[in-house]
Amino acid sequence: MALLFVGTDPESGGGNCPAVWVDTDMERPELVLQGWTAGEVMRARCAADSPPAANETVIRIPARMVPLIRKACDAAERAGTPKL
Repeated sequence: MALLFVGTDPESGGGNCPAVWVDTDMERPELVLQGWTAGEVMRARCAADSPPAANETVIRIPARMVPLIRKACDAAERAGTPKL
């Protein structure tokens, strides 16, 4: 598995914090996110719009990580570009 590490929460001070990677081994690259487990109330609110499958969960990511998520999206798009 080729994981491209993009970064962690800039205000976390190190390990054990929200983080972003790109799995570039997939036919279509995927973002891999580590975040805080959403509480029961938040999970129920989300489930009202889109009930999660058995292999899905709801996580929380701080908005200050938007630049890292954008960077990961760009990397995933580049990795998914067909090689000529």
